[in-house]
Amino acid sequence: MQDNNKDSFKADDQNIMTNKELSFFEAMIPVVILMSLLAYNIFFVESQEWFGAYTNQIILLIGGGVAALVGFLNKVKITTMIAEIWENLKSVFIPIMILFLVGALAGTWLVSGVIPAMVYYGLQVLSPEIFLPASVIIAAVISIATGSSWTTSATVGIALVGIGTALGISSGMIAGAVISGAYFGDKMSPLSDTTNLAPAMAGTDLFTHIKYMAITTVPTVLVTLIVFGIISASIEPTGDADISNLLASIDKAFNINPWLFLVPVAVIVLILLKTKPLIALASGVILAAIFAFIFQPEVLESLSDSNFSAITNAILSDTNITTDNEALNELFSAGGMNGMLWTIFLIICAMVFGGIMDGIGALSRITNALLSVASSIFGLFASTVISCLGLNAIASDQYLAIVIPGKMFKKAYEDKGLAPENLSRTLEDSGTVTSVLIPWNTCGAYQSGVLGVDVWQYFFYAIFNWLSPFTTLLFAALRIKIKML
Repeated sequence: MQDNNKDSFKADDQNIMTNKELSFFEAMIPVVILMSLLAYNIFFVESQEWFGAYTNQIILLIGGGVAALVGFLNKVKITTMIAEIWENLKSVFIPIMILFLVGALAGTWLVSGVIPAMVYYGLQVLSPEIFLPASVIIAAVISIATGSSWTTSATVGIALVGIGTALGISSGMIAGAVISGAYFGDKMSPLSDTTNLAPAMAGTDLFTHIKYMAITTVPTVLVTLIVFGIISASIEPTGDADISNLLASIDKAFNINPWLFLVPVAVIVLILLKTKPLIALASGVILAAIFAFIFQPEVLESLSDSNFSAITNAILSDTNITTDNEALNELFSAGGMNGMLWTIFLIICAMVFGGIMDGIGALSRITNALLSVASSIFGLFASTVISCLGLNAIASDQYLAIVIPGKMFKKAYEDKGLAPENLSRTLEDSGTVTSVLIPWNTCGAYQSGVLGVDVWQYFFYAIFNWLSPFTTLLFAALRIKIKML
């Protein structure tokens, strides 16, 4: 889920472009070229910087250029492609603003002592033996309450990564646990926009959808908790002396005070009160800046000659706070708004590629091809899953991965005598949760940027996310709780 502002995306306004001139082979040409270039960059290019720091962005634009050429050869007007690109860019305007604010939030929460305080108290409460399953549960509770996996990662997610890293746990493991819990909560929360969007596309109601979705979602999250419990039990605990040194270093560098928790609590309360995400996050930035002046004047003085300048730098650019513990120095650094530019450029380039693919009619052609081979009930479920996974990679947006298969497959489910909640559940099990596993998808780019962990590092540990489509296919194959009309 990108944010809990329902005005950011209107499913009824989404127009799926069709093009009878375009063949399936032609529709797949840009996809094959994009995936080939990305795979070459990942596996054969050292440091994954074929074109410099913005390699993935340039590859997406190359894929968009190929798609545009295919469109020209099939009589698609450039104005049509531009119009679809513009629609895509409009849909991510709010998420981009959120990303900028999350960057500012990370900077101000660092200099105000909020993040150090979370790490300081968290080290004393969360031990390595329970850390990963506890992270899943904490993220799930916050996500259910807020209806937003994005908000969860930007608040408790950042804190949990900090605490776990200080305990010596792999950042990929921690991010995977946070994302697993956050997307479980996102799926099951009636406040989530994707949880409202999926039943709207399939033709069922919200609470029927949530109740039916629990049949596959609860077993999946239980397996996730068990696996993380086993992993946590195998982690070598950090010695008491090491933790004592960490606590002493944090206490020396910052004025640690329980009052600092008022800042994250205020943000979460605003979101629970259904305040717009931009307002809630901006409030968190302003409140943290005020707390920095009150509680951390020494920190601000060490960063700049002017306290106001130190706060401005924390919001806009890099901030690095040096402690006497080397392990904490990397943890206590933030990139501000500037640190989010790489992620924002990736999202923009992904929207350009997805917009052109939609504009030339390639997305509908690929989805229709999958629909045409779904002869059995299991084949229909499998085609839906593949369609959602493919669109998360091709269209780079989880909304389109729900809307397009939802509209395309709705009648097919009716013709097979399947209740609409089968479709809505499958859309969520394969569309919503897998978006975060694609590095250039808006969700993958966001989570990677906010948590500071590359998608390839957390991919394997985002157990709930990649296990969900397998669970829905297993239930379909065994005909477990497949509701008929």
